[in-house]
Amino acid sequence: MRDISRQKAYLVLGCKPWNRTLFDEKLRRLPGKWKYFGSPREFSVKLLKRMCPRYVFVLHWSWKVPDEIVSQFECVCFHMTDVPFGRGGSPLQNLIVLGRRETKLTALRMTGDFDAGPVYSKEKLSLDGGAEEIYLRAGRLSAEMIERIIRIEPMPTPQRGKAVNFKRRKPEESEIRSLANLETLYDFIRMLDADGYPRAFLEHGGFRFEFGRAALYHGRIVADVKISETGAQGSRK
Repeated sequence: MRDISRQKAYLVLGCKPWNRTLFDEKLRRLPGKWKYFGSPREFSVKLLKRMCPRYVFVLHWSWKVPDEIVSQFECVCFHMTDVPFGRGGSPLQNLIVLGRRETKLTALRMTGDFDAGPVYSKEKLSLDGGAEEIYLRAGRLSAEMIERIIRIEPMPTPQRGKAVNFKRRKPEESEIRSLANLETLYDFIRMLDADGYPRAFLEHGGFRFEFGRAALYHGRIVADVKISETGAQGSRK
């Protein structure tokens, strides 16, 4: 059978450096014509109509995809929960706060409601390691799922079960407050160790202490610490 996917166009939206690396190293090598956009300023409905993509794949994206695009094109996003559980913002951080060590990465069709669209597929995803490590792992898994989607072109199926919604974290929630034990503190530091949120921090004596690259072993946490004056960081809170 002739592989007609070679004549089809595919768009990828991603705003993180690791999204671009994934596109360059993996996605653009797949059959078809591929284009990457890193900002909403780079594309428009008019441009998409001219390109006529078979799919628009949305990786890590910090903006709402306009309803006009979602309604006219088959847009596929990747959400780090077993939907309908965990719809909404900050899925990784909310899952770790709940004590989860594993989740599902879900490929779903985007609709006017966040994370409520029908599902193409779900794959297991480990939540071990720091946030950036998990995002990289999720990106590699997304690429595998994208390859299957363009090859099979499956029909997505409606979500089943009761919806549980997550709230997006606020910057001030990165401040370290009362935590139960070292394991909980370690999870708190690692879940914020990536671009997108302020790192876990403490403020004391006019200084701000930010933590990253944490490791837990032998009853202690070893981490990198960045120290700055609180006045220089006030706008970040």
